[in-house]
Amino acid sequence: HRFHAPHDCTIEHVTYLSGDTWNVNPIALARVERLFCRNERAVLRARLDEGGHPIAMVPIAAILVASIRLKFLDVRLHLRYLGPEEIGCRVPVRKGDELGGFEHGSTIVVFAPRGFEPCEGIVAGARIRAGQPLLRLPGRTTGLGPDHGPDHGPDRGPDRGPVSVPR
Repeated sequence: HRFHAPHDCTIEHVTYLSGDTWNVNPIALARVERLFCRNERAVLRARLDEGGHPIAMVPIAAILVASIRLKFLDVRLHLRYLGPEEIGCRVPVRKGDELGGFEHGSTIVVFAPRGFEPCEGIVAGARIRAGQPLLRLPGRTTGLGPDHGPDHGPDRGPDRGPVSVPR
């Protein structure tokens, strides 16, 4: 399972934190306190090209996963690291670029500063599809649709749309 850049941005820093590998299904989330803070994870700190807003993307490993590969660093992170492992970088990426993957699949948590708003349909428990708009950038009155067709493709100019679900 791979994950992708949600928007044009520059990855500025990565912090790898070793940890447990609890399953991340709803049953485990209800039973294991602060599960996302306990499992193996990497914190990818980035700055959006549009507006310079900081965001953080946190791929979180789970049972049968226990390794996170970051393509832009050509690094495979795994539990043998005792962490935290700090990795400075300055890697520009475009919306949709592959950032990395899991050996089996897991979860990505995206953090954005105050002023970002969820796009229509983004509510707790909703099924979210790859490429679906996730957050509206501050100052936007409407979210844009997924990247389909000539008006929403990667060559549509400087307006790259909202922050989308990493794939």
